[in-house]
Amino acid sequence: MTTFTTGTDTLTRDALAVLQPGFDGTTAPDWVRRRLGEGLASVALFGRNVTGAEQVAALTAQLRAERDDLLVAIDEESGDVTRLEVRTGSSFPGNHALGAVDDTDLTRDVARELGRRLAACGVNLNWAPSADVNANPDNPVIGVRSFGGDPHLVARHTAAYVEGLQSTGVAACTKHFPGHGDTGVDSHHALPHIDLDAKTLDERELRPFRAAIEAGTRAVMSAHIRVPVLDPDRPATLSRRILTDLLRGELGYQGLIVTDGMEMRAVSATYGLEHGVVLAIAAGADAICVGGGLCDEDTVQRLQDALVTAVRSGELPEERLADAAARVRALADWTTKARPSPLPADASGPEVGLTAARRAVTVTRSRPTAPPTGPVYVATFTPVANIAVGDETPWGVGAELERLLPGTTTGFFTGPDAGEQALKAAGGRRVVAVVRDEHRHPWMRTALDTLLAADPDTVVVEMGVPQASPRGAPHIATHGAARVCGVAAAEAVVAG
Repeated sequence: MTTFTTGTDTLTRDALAVLQPGFDGTTAPDWVRRRLGEGLASVALFGRNVTGAEQVAALTAQLRAERDDLLVAIDEESGDVTRLEVRTGSSFPGNHALGAVDDTDLTRDVARELGRRLAACGVNLNWAPSADVNANPDNPVIGVRSFGGDPHLVARHTAAYVEGLQSTGVAACTKHFPGHGDTGVDSHHALPHIDLDAKTLDERELRPFRAAIEAGTRAVMSAHIRVPVLDPDRPATLSRRILTDLLRGELGYQGLIVTDGMEMRAVSATYGLEHGVVLAIAAGADAICVGGGLCDEDTVQRLQDALVTAVRSGELPEERLADAAARVRALADWTTKARPSPLPADASGPEVGLTAARRAVTVTRSRPTAPPTGPVYVATFTPVANIAVGDETPWGVGAELERLLPGTTTGFFTGPDAGEQALKAAGGRRVVAVVRDEHRHPWMRTALDTLLAADPDTVVVEMGVPQASPRGAPHIATHGAARVCGVAAAEAVVAG
């Protein structure tokens, strides 16, 4: 593709303004700083950019020295999907735990404290919350990222989250429109189809997004899913019927529309990255999320060139690109004006995340059993993590049980022989078996069968969606695998 000379012309600046690229490293690369001067208005932070809160604050200050009205975005859902605490696990439970508690004041407090921490780091756009309704329990990518399976519950907690987060001047980005909860395919790998009727779509999938819009969400993220009842041809991210006619027209939403990651194969493998970006802006998207995988200057140049070429060829109306860029700048302006100064600590205190995690724990006792008082063996059954969660973030209860019950050790197992391997490694000690979405993994179910047959006093800790029937002595459901969920689960194991 032809590379145009970068400069300060309006078309080039607008093409750069709609991109939200990522980059490598924990300091600002020279190419990013240069592009900010040329019109780039947003950047995205991922786990690779984070070592700690002070470092992120220094990084964002470095970026804002080049452009003070910069949007700094991050995918910080908390719970299983954390970037700010990618190496330690989140201080806040995720949506499914908050939905299990079903206290909207608590959800609002958690989101407010999260927003306060993000704002202190210089982050002003959070790609959260997930407003997806967990209609398909076998969903491989949403799961505990959803508040639950009841659209009314999801709607009220989505609204509370938006209100809490945005009270700190951090913009919420409600996702994944028009609803990713009923998929059986991960859009990171392929294009999911959701075959449902218009009534179900309206009453189930769209209800939380209406609540988010009413709560004032400043951004909405599109899903790379095909919904034939809305558009039989194109996925939501590339569909004018879905982004412009439905979201803007019927639902009356006027804020920023952000795409999900454009490298995801649901789009890139079908339409190509550059063409997909042009189609997304033409359909009504305003900001292009890219950088989870491709995070170099060449990617930014290629996408800038694709947009400029599309305008010059007549494929993309110049006024559509200009409108998208204006919406990006308008959101940046809102974040500058909306942030309280100074930003106070939440009245509920920094322990609100642990408090929420403790309240989310559900204990089911199938038989009377004394709690362990000495060392146990923690057998953690590890499924393959989806790309959104990633495999960098530690999870489980082992570290905390090793603190509470000195001498405790932990092993990690996967595959068809996991149960036998764990039983052998336990060496006769009482086992605490930790699973994540037992219902989705037959090998995990077999492993629990093996452990429980050998010792009915085996404790089971479910840190995913507790869809399988409770079993174990006791069975402890945390509704998520955040660090604080592990702490709360370990406390429940010792309490019995």
